[in-house]
Amino acid sequence: MPQDGIEDRIAFDPSWAATAMLHADTAKTAFGIRLRALERGRAELTMTVRDDMVNGFGITHGGMVFTLADTAFAYACNEGEHAVVASGVDITFTRASRAGDTLTAVAERRWVSGRNGLYDITVRDQRGETIAEFRGRSFATDRPLPPLPAH
Repeated sequence: MPQDGIEDRIAFDPSWAATAMLHADTAKTAFGIRLRALERGRAELTMTVRDDMVNGFGITHGGMVFTLADTAFAYACNEGEHAVVASGVDITFTRASRAGDTLTAVAERRWVSGRNGLYDITVRDQRGETIAEFRGRSFATDRPLPPLPAH
């Protein structure tokens, strides 16, 4: 069963780019995104929609849903020793969410060949309703991992 606070318990693994991201991901923190589960090729993250995340229609701004899905994609695709970046993404919004909803994004690897990968991310609300489907295409760079910040 996934538990909140997992990022506090994951030790830095020098061969795993996703664990290095945990120590420097200020965007994740700013949006209140929490890591619920992490393994190579798969990530599960949550975000509670705040009042400042809704648009003029009172529904969650699509950019916020995209940010959650894209963050899950980043953690799932950074499986190795080098930084992996998005080469393209598509998102389909299937249902609206609102302030107070808790959204969960589950990202899973579908295919990797050479430096390219394909990942599917589903975003659901606390009732299990699908909010968005996101497909990400990844590209593995030659860039080494950034150094850990000093504690």
